[in-house]
Amino acid sequence: MTLPFHHITSTKQFSRDDTDVILNVAEKMEKILVKGGNNLLNGKILAALFYEPSTRTRLSFETAMQRLGGDVITADGLQFSSMYKGETIEDTMMVVGQYADIIAMRHPEQGSADRAAAVCPVPFINAGDGPGQHPTQALLDLYTIRKERGSLDDIHITMVGDLKFGRTVHSLSYLLGLYRDVRLTLIAPKELAMPSKVTSYLKEKNIFFVETEELQQGLDADVVYMTRVQKERFENPAEYERLKLKYVLQADHVCDRSITVLHPLPRIGEIATDVDSLPNAAYFRQVRNGVVIRMALLAILLGKA
Repeated sequence: MTLPFHHITSTKQFSRDDTDVILNVAEKMEKILVKGGNNLLNGKILAALFYEPSTRTRLSFETAMQRLGGDVITADGLQFSSMYKGETIEDTMMVVGQYADIIAMRHPEQGSADRAAAVCPVPFINAGDGPGQHPTQALLDLYTIRKERGSLDDIHITMVGDLKFGRTVHSLSYLLGLYRDVRLTLIAPKELAMPSKVTSYLKEKNIFFVETEELQQGLDADVVYMTRVQKERFENPAEYERLKLKYVLQADHVCDRSITVLHPLPRIGEIATDVDSLPNAAYFRQVRNGVVIRMALLAILLGKA
């Protein structure tokens, strides 16, 4: 199975056919993962370039490559790279592309992924570009929703928290535009409301959405997607402290509902730990699905799916 492009920078580049390919390959990869992996990517090297903090995304990319028999080389933090000396993103791609067969990069600058992909001599995957896009997270979110709910059509999803800076909810919103009869409830304080670039897209795709500041108004959905308020995006610490726990999902909010609870993690308190043991708490299953999706993407982009 193949995709009509060699680089992944944004969820806006996907068609529904593309996401179907990725999700179907991911199902096959899940079976491989259960068996402990294979040697599909033996002899291939992934360069994992993480110039902004990451735990899940970095480790799942590295795990995905190693589960398929490949190897990983890494760069961790701007201060330990040649970018700290003034090397451009473009030159970094040209250099690292001589070492690796595929590159995954996280960078704090919005638009950095597009700059990297424009010159990268090997397949490139955006692992997060500041407040911009996080396509692999959105794809694993899709995969998780389909597994938990059975379908991606005719579904109601509530997004809660930092919708202004949250690249995960931006990326997921663009993908949801590919599906039928999707409804969204967007819950955020006015300071962190979904930006117009996303709401304009939702209108263009005729996706019905409601914006509110009240958590209770979104709990009749099929999925509630919680997000943390991102301290690193705030210039004023007092403003962050005021907003960081505006919404806290607790067990009594969801224990008697069929709603599925997702979170891209890390959490800082916006989901109480008493939710963790509930059967509809899917965020740790969501983490494992990240390995499966990234296995699929590595295999597809390297021509081995």
